[in-house]
Amino acid sequence: MATVNPPRGMRDILPADKARRERVLSVIRERYLAHGFDEIETPVVEEYSRLHAGIGGDNEKLAYNVLRRGLDADAIRNAADDPAALSDLGLRYDLTVPLARFYASNRGQLPAVFRSIQIGAVWRAERPQKGRYRQFVQCDIDIMGDDSSRAEAELMVASLDAVDALGLEGATVRINDRRVLDWMLDSFGFAAEERPGVLITIDKLDKIGPDGVAAELRERGAAASAVDAFEAFLRRPQTMEYNPFGERQIRKALPENAPVEIVAHLVGIGEAVAAGRAQSDIPLVFDPFLVRGMGYYTGTIFELAHPSVDYSLGGGGRYDGMIGRFLGQQVPAVGFSLGFERLVDLVADGADAAAQAIVLIHDADVPVAELLAHKTALIGTGARARLERRTKNLKALLERASAEGYTGFATVTAGVTELEVKPLS
Repeated sequence: MATVNPPRGMRDILPADKARRERVLSVIRERYLAHGFDEIETPVVEEYSRLHAGIGGDNEKLAYNVLRRGLDADAIRNAADDPAALSDLGLRYDLTVPLARFYASNRGQLPAVFRSIQIGAVWRAERPQKGRYRQFVQCDIDIMGDDSSRAEAELMVASLDAVDALGLEGATVRINDRRVLDWMLDSFGFAAEERPGVLITIDKLDKIGPDGVAAELRERGAAASAVDAFEAFLRRPQTMEYNPFGERQIRKALPENAPVEIVAHLVGIGEAVAAGRAQSDIPLVFDPFLVRGMGYYTGTIFELAHPSVDYSLGGGGRYDGMIGRFLGQQVPAVGFSLGFERLVDLVADGADAAAQAIVLIHDADVPVAELLAHKTALIGTGARARLERRTKNLKALLERASAEGYTGFATVTAGVTELEVKPLS
């Protein structure tokens, strides 16, 4: 007999949880719309070749593929070692690759600078664990057609505004630039062919520390002189002075002679975000070892941090080269994705229901016409209303209604025209 449980790594969402999720989504969507972004929708499946074009990093290995229609047993056996011959479609593993295809397909109907909202489920064949699912929701905003630092600043201001509106004030953004990483690795002496593996190891710095990073780089067979230079840089003497985000903070975190143009780009983002946030402290922190694993990032990269947790709540970056693969000409693009599943767990409980949500408790002898008349009258006032037949355990019924977001109840008896609404708590 088939199990009644959902597929491993996926979940059923109960009514109270669904209401909470929709409330959080509505706040995020409202703030993004307020900042001038427009919502779009793309299919949940994309062509196999697009999802496996070498731009999705390790996520390409986690894609769910759709078997081609019409394959018989012999065809499947003959193509067993060729996934591209077995599958022509796949479930999207993020929203960025579909967005790039969407823009290339619909560019003639879009403005020169297009600001998009995309909210939807994505699928990855992850190893399920706490907080990591195989189906989860992403909330993305992206700007295409703007290669200036204004685009990054707009994304950060809008995302921080959404997080503030959810009651999670105090968030900051860790920021770096892939071009800075390339320059640093070059200055330490890492060869170009080594860098993908080196970046994977550097990305573990927060978890395994300088000793662990140096040891793993040596195990990978990275150039010894480059590892020595990198390790010496990590262990260099540093003063404990505080520097707010700006040129001084950035240059103190990098080797000498960092590229002027890239530093100026990052400083410009900070100044624009500060102006957009209308506060004296810039909510940005430069992190020269922020990597972000997606293979399509070409410039600025960033992650959303909050002091209540030790993991990121979202992130993104610039991916100027992706759309060109579909369109045949380069289009600058940058995006920010909020980690919806993590945000939902942090947001405080709120009024997930209407201002009033009333349960109408009735006996079996109350005419249906009267029940529906009472219910319709309540709905007409802007309340939410539900009919519940009286049970022997009335207390349990009311407790369940309260847990589902209802605020009051009324007892309905036959022939009574006026209802007395009592609070549930």
